Amino acid sequence: MIDVIHIVLFTFLAVIAIAIIRLRDLFAAVMLMGIFSLLSASLFTVMDAVDVAFTEAAVGAGISTILMLATLSLTTSKESRLYQRPQPLALIAVLLTGAALVYATFDMPRYGDPAAPIHHHVADDYIERIDDDIGVPNMVTAILASYRGYDTWGETTVIFTAGVGVMLLLGGGRTVYRIRRRKDGRSEDGGSAS
Repeated sequence: MIDVIHIVLFTFLAVIAIAIIRLRDLFAAVMLMGIFSLLSASLFTVMDAVDVAFTEAAVGAGISTILMLATLSLTTSKESRLYQRPQPLALIAVLLTGAALVYATFDMPRYGDPAAPIHHHVADDYIERIDDDIGVPNMVTAILASYRGYDTWGETTVIFTAGVGVMLLLGGGRTVYRIRRRKDGRSEDGGSAS
């Protein structure tokens, strides 16, 4: 039954990705990207990666969609129809990168394989000591908040810094423009400030 759910979710993801590529309406593309992120979070949940699913839902479906909509409010919602020459080198680079990524998956252990190296490196030690060391009943929360606390803190800092940077880029340009106009002696509506 789980395999059927995986196939259905992957099919939806592929269909939405193709639709995003084909759309010229940027608002619709942003909405479909939010749906794509939500379906990705659902897929991660089905694969028992709830922490990754939570991050995808919050960042991918939530904050990214809001930032893209804010960007669209400063621009037009239609993609330019100017003809652009095909870039064969870019296509070759994408195909080579995709082929290398697919080739790299051949060495990966099967999904859920208990003999996979990830299950025998530090996982056994975490499982044995987690109750005595931390005392948190949820193992994922205990690992992310304690054993990987610095890593989680670093990831949170990176996401926060990126969000602040985007907000400064979106709002900062208008503020700088207003300050320059005031220094030039012009009012906000284009007339003289006197």
